[in-house]
Amino acid sequence: MTADEPLLRLDDVEVHFEGQRGVLDRLLRNPGGKTVKAVDGVSLDIEEQDVVALVGESGCGKTTLGKTAVALQRPTGGAVTYRGQDIWDAKDGKGNVEIPYQEIRRSLQIIHQDPGSSLNPNKTIMKSLQAPLKKWQPELSPRDRRTRVLGMLEHVGMAPPDDYANRYPHQLSGGEKQRTALVRALLMNPDVILADEAVSALDVSLRVEMMDLLLDLQNEFGTSFVFVSHNLSNARYLAQKAGGRIAVMYLGRIVEIGTAEEILQNPRHPYTKVLRWATADLDPDKAHAGTPPVRKIDIPDPSDPPSGCRFHTRCPKAREVCVHEDPDLFSHSEDPSSHAASCFRQFQRRGHEYWNSPELTDSTITDDARSEENVIGRS
Repeated sequence: MTADEPLLRLDDVEVHFEGQRGVLDRLLRNPGGKTVKAVDGVSLDIEEQDVVALVGESGCGKTTLGKTAVALQRPTGGAVTYRGQDIWDAKDGKGNVEIPYQEIRRSLQIIHQDPGSSLNPNKTIMKSLQAPLKKWQPELSPRDRRTRVLGMLEHVGMAPPDDYANRYPHQLSGGEKQRTALVRALLMNPDVILADEAVSALDVSLRVEMMDLLLDLQNEFGTSFVFVSHNLSNARYLAQKAGGRIAVMYLGRIVEIGTAEEILQNPRHPYTKVLRWATADLDPDKAHAGTPPVRKIDIPDPSDPPSGCRFHTRCPKAREVCVHEDPDLFSHSEDPSSHAASCFRQFQRRGHEYWNSPELTDSTITDDARSEENVIGRS
């Protein structure tokens, strides 16, 4: 790993899933259904002790991207590297493997939305938490393993630890299960933890408590977090307190990324403005004031995304050029970690084609969609 190499790098990553064949496909002998482009050309660097919050509507690809980042999902295109080592080359034994795949997997952990899914209902908390230590640190004695588990339980506020260690998962509350899952991940001494909707099932007070705990543990253990959430308010809280970034996803792509302040106070992508408008607790006095900044609510089919800018069918500021050209993620700064968005409007009036392009109307978008369907039908 060179000095300028990030801890984790995603380079033009794609994750495409082949759709299942329906009855019509079989009758017509169609070789397969539609391909869902869950992640479609995403590049992202995650640094040491970093916090990146992935936000967006359900189905935008944020969980798939998070799982790809921590080596739980193999990409169908692009590359994912850990400390300069291509993760899947390490898995397949290709080339000169400097970091073994098993070491990479230990360093990349996950906390699920449903923490109970990672806990065996027939085992005590102590036995469940000792299991990964037996696998990854076999040199530890039974006494050392027990001591370490008890210490971590107490560290996350589960005291007295002996009491919690002897309980079964059904004897824990939702918040206690989530803390247990966090302990399980931290016992591996990971570099990155994916928190996949890890606080969404908790009530508001417990959400804040859990996010504060994540941040406290990050400072102590030096762990980076990839935080997946559909709630912009939760993402703001975590990214703002950690000095991290929020990455806004739409139909498989990151359409804007920046600090919490940049995303909320100066959003550059129209979709980010929609999320901002729809999140009431960010600013209750202004929540849902006026007309929503979106042309229509319905989200396009991810297996058949719109041409050009994928948000143009819902964007009230879309113009003709948006139908045919797909804007890259662009920043006005050369700093790779700076505020960036994929929207032609951020070029302002600098002679960009967007500003001379005709504005789109609902009928224009409908006509364009029909034209595309006709072309597909004739092909």
